[in-house]
Amino acid sequence: MSREGGSHGLDHTRDPCPWVALSDFGGAFCMGAIGGTVWHGIKGFRNSPYSERMIGSITAVKARSPVLGGNFGVWGGMFSTFDCAVKGVRKKEDPWNAIIAGFFTGGALAVRGGPRAIRNGAIGCAILLAVIEGVGIGFQRMMAESTRLEMPPPPPQQTSSGSEGRLAPA
Repeated sequence: MSREGGSHGLDHTRDPCPWVALSDFGGAFCMGAIGGTVWHGIKGFRNSPYSERMIGSITAVKARSPVLGGNFGVWGGMFSTFDCAVKGVRKKEDPWNAIIAGFFTGGALAVRGGPRAIRNGAIGCAILLAVIEGVGIGFQRMMAESTRLEMPPPPPQQTSSGSEGRLAPA
């Protein structure tokens, strides 16, 4: 099943479809910016002369982290928009929605490279989303096995000699 908890119903803990794209854009931007800060901070530190490592690290973070955050945000916003569109067209919620949305997102992001780039980007992104959805389903099934409830053993049968549950007179 996907993030929405399967095809049995809608997930009412998430924002409605037009607003979820903005929320996902912001979340993806933050994730990219934070990851970019760590990545480019280390990279700027390592690539700077010994006496200027701290300045080099800060300069690299200021120059590249917002770019990486923006790239993540665009991907997240487009994916969420396509995911909402696919849900609206298909009228069901299952892992295929994410795979199809990934296909469209990868293709749309590669438009400037021409038809071959569109094809390769769309297929690559769809495969990435299929793997992510497959791993998610696998983990759900694995965790469901460990939480399966088992019936307790039945109570032992009492052997009585004709008293049928009554106390014997004293």
